[in-house]
Amino acid sequence: MRHRKAHRKLGRTTEHRISMLRNLATSLINARDERIITTLPKAKELRPFVERVITLSRHAASLEGNGSEARGVHLRRQAAGFFHSGNVGQTAAAGRRGQVRAPRTAGVAAVRRLFDELGERYKDRPGGYTRIIKLGRRAGDGAELAIIELLGNPREAQAEEAARKKTKGGSKKKASESKASETTDEGKSEE
Repeated sequence: MRHRKAHRKLGRTTEHRISMLRNLATSLINARDERIITTLPKAKELRPFVERVITLSRHAASLEGNGSEARGVHLRRQAAGFFHSGNVGQTAAAGRRGQVRAPRTAGVAAVRRLFDELGERYKDRPGGYTRIIKLGRRAGDGAELAIIELLGNPREAQAEEAARKKTKGGSKKKASESKASETTDEGKSEE
């Protein structure tokens, strides 16, 4: 029985799995076209991970202007735990054997983008911020591939605008054709 076993292991240890999900989440948030290609089980496991952090940014966006800055900072710090963002306040952290290591800037950029752009975009949306599209199987190992993307991305908005323009243009054409047919029908009925 698999009672209370909620997530896929993906053939990895817990630390590796969490690190992989953080990397995938960072890639998805930072991607220019807001989509990444990965295997289907990884995409299905990434979806609730990313949606949880977007919900945090939504809550922060709804708090703006209410004077609860401390709550916004708390939500930002909670969201930073979903990414490899390092210590945001420090410029460099000590690595192994005394090496100095710079903070992970991709995670910091993801948190910044999440709270600046995505929180506002999904402010009125109660959930379901991602879409998974199946691609088929990979040639090398037969793994099922999928695209996971954020809804309301710029490419999607352009496609909707193009579709609206086509329907507006088509409706004008149809309207002018129907008016022309009405005038010819009126002329025939008078005869």
